[in-house]
Amino acid sequence: MSEADKQAGKSGARYLNIMCGIATAMAVCLGAPAYNASANASANPPGPNDAIYMYKGADRDQKLVDAARKEGSVTVYSSLSSGESTPLIAAFEKKYGIKVNFWRANSDQVAQRMMTEGQARRYVVDVLETNGPEVEMAARERLLSEFYSPYLADLPPDAIGPNRLWVSDRSNFIVVAYNTNKVKRADLPATYEGFLDPKWKGQVSIEASDIEWLATIVKKWGDDKGMKFFQALSATNPQMRAGHILLAQMVGAGEVPVALTVYNGEVESLKRKGTPIDWAPVQPVVGRPQGLGVAKNAPHPYAALLFADYVLSPENQTMYANLGRVPTSTKAKTRLNDFPHVMIDTGAYLDEADKWTKLWNALLMKK
Repeated sequence: MSEADKQAGKSGARYLNIMCGIATAMAVCLGAPAYNASANASANPPGPNDAIYMYKGADRDQKLVDAARKEGSVTVYSSLSSGESTPLIAAFEKKYGIKVNFWRANSDQVAQRMMTEGQARRYVVDVLETNGPEVEMAARERLLSEFYSPYLADLPPDAIGPNRLWVSDRSNFIVVAYNTNKVKRADLPATYEGFLDPKWKGQVSIEASDIEWLATIVKKWGDDKGMKFFQALSATNPQMRAGHILLAQMVGAGEVPVALTVYNGEVESLKRKGTPIDWAPVQPVVGRPQGLGVAKNAPHPYAALLFADYVLSPENQTMYANLGRVPTSTKAKTRLNDFPHVMIDTGAYLDEADKWTKLWNALLMKK
């Protein structure tokens, strides 16, 4: 291993250790990799598949399909829920005849697995698709490569990750979810500050890993206003729950009347099944980009790029919208992002992860 590789990704490994520390407290972490490296993704050395990933010739599409079919399969690590991953995989396999080996876990576990395998030089994964901060972490660990897709032109500028090593294929908007049998929409406040009213004490829950939500709100409101809010919110002793999907299900079941940090896509999925749940874009709404990247040392590079193409295509992006998810492509329309919002700055968050995690633990994980 080169000295550059030994030095690659310090902040990425530090962030994963932070996230695993939180997850351990919630009994979901498997342990972080034990190596350190510099976070200088801009110094990302060339990869063995770069020529494939960046090819723009007129015969690109047919060449890509033919070579991917010869490879025969693609391995994807993702936190995409089964409600979306199952139809995505089925559509891709039917269209191209290429088997998708799909491994799903929480975002921190997905990143951890890729990093652990990278440390061991065991290159299994072809495509990474999970929370933006975790994908950026993998990029800083020099595990991803820049890639070209004709569908990149359909993405807004802020959907392109730092150093172009990943892109956002979908977004998760953190909204307030409520059980419609227990809470009236008209009673919800317009801003998060309204939940400081004593009438909400004992009714509110928060997802236990949403540190970026806190960091983004404090940055938007400013240190003085933001810190006063979270200190006051902490004093109300909100219940902390692990897992956005689980938290949404608990709201739907009536176990939790109101949740402050649930993805609106999860609520939509439950709502369409007749669950008594709905959501409101209480301000400020924080959006988390979900990232898509191709592995630098992918064993199936053609299939990796073809899968990334398909995920970003209008066909799949429209399917995301139809399933109640928030596509990034401007070619797919949805009401799920039709409100004022602020996106998490993944690079800045990683750089300041220690600071925000200490604050989060002190205020909200104190029990």
